[in-house]
Amino acid sequence: MSTPAPRSRRRPRVPAPGAAAPRQPVDQAKVGRRSVRRRAAGMTATEAAAALEEARLQQHMDRDREDLAGNERGPAEVAEWERIALLLDTTGGVYDPETDAVVQDELAADQRAAQAEQQRRQEQQQLAARADELAALAGTGRLDRTVESWPGDEAARDLLAQRGDYRYPKVDNWLAQALADHSGHYAEPAARTAAVGLLPPAVRAHAALLAALARTDARACDGELEFAARLAQADPAATNALATWLDRALAPTDPAGTGGAR
Repeated sequence: MSTPAPRSRRRPRVPAPGAAAPRQPVDQAKVGRRSVRRRAAGMTATEAAAALEEARLQQHMDRDREDLAGNERGPAEVAEWERIALLLDTTGGVYDPETDAVVQDELAADQRAAQAEQQRRQEQQQLAARADELAALAGTGRLDRTVESWPGDEAARDLLAQRGDYRYPKVDNWLAQALADHSGHYAEPAARTAAVGLLPPAVRAHAALLAALARTDARACDGELEFAARLAQADPAATNALATWLDRALAPTDPAGTGGAR
């Protein structure tokens, strides 16, 4: 008799944001308005007024139907017939959705919303790809100072943390080093300022301590400064205090009474 295979202990992969976005609920009011516009195309003011009365009657008959309670389509259809009837009563002629400013504005808004959604999905895909790249580099020990940080890497770090990826602490250490070195996108002062709101306190404290230690000009072997990350994780406030103290201790002192003059 064969032995059943052991159950995998591998952590299930959490899908990237936007990879399987939930289906948006149907906008019943919009469905109703568009249905009215299709039916109204080519109608005169008299025909639209008759259709409006028919829609009002149908709405009145449906008022006690429990299956339609809360359904916005019926009221939206009545409101659209009212608008179209008033429009034709004012302008004359026959109804043409192509020349209806309200319809065209709505279509333009829909197009802008679709473009924004497409851009959002593309950005999320790029974010997930960057997170995967950083995790792969961290997992193989190649996430070091030779890898430049990019704008948005803070969000990639957050995504790895949300996934529960075991490699994200290494990404934290890498970001802290880049922030301390003012390298990659942190070469820009604006990016360093933004990091205050984008990085966790422990990562920022780690960066502050690394920067202070670098100003000692003491050489450190590989892995010798790992204690800085552990201190920052344990107590970010105390780590920041230590970094501040080191900065003050390393600052050049002005001999009393010289005022800095030479």
